[in-house]
Amino acid sequence: MSGCGAVRVPLPTDRLVLEPVSEKLARAIVAGYLAGVRPAAGWPHEDTLDALRIAVETGSDAGWLVRLKATGEVIGECGTKGPPDQTGAAEIGYGLAGPWRGRGYGGEAVRALVGWAFTQPGCRRLTAEVHQDNAASRRLLERLGFGLDRVVGAYVWYALDAPLPRS
Repeated sequence: MSGCGAVRVPLPTDRLVLEPVSEKLARAIVAGYLAGVRPAAGWPHEDTLDALRIAVETGSDAGWLVRLKATGEVIGECGTKGPPDQTGAAEIGYGLAGPWRGRGYGGEAVRALVGWAFTQPGCRRLTAEVHQDNAASRRLLERLGFGLDRVVGAYVWYALDAPLPRS
């Protein structure tokens, strides 16, 4: 997952810290070496490894690890899948380990990611692809203001436009 083409910094929320993943750490996690992190139950999961593997292979940055503030344990990851395209749209991705779902952590992490993304130059729209059967992820996006954009096969695309500047 790429970070929208800008320098990434830690993003604190009430219960989490989104910590930028360096290329070195991404390579280590993909190789199964977790000494640089404190994994929580269920993390890393298969989607974690897929996303980090793609980032390493393409030379893009790997987004953020989602850490619990209280313990420092990593429960998931999030980021954008590249810089904004010519229309100003960037795709986000996110995932939490199974034991940490359904507790509001996903919404907290994605809200921070969205806030960061809309401060990046040229980012005017965010999209997210979700499997039609993933009701929890669909509800998360809807709660954050994303609207249904399109359906492609077994996947649903959601979109959120950047807020208009205040005058």
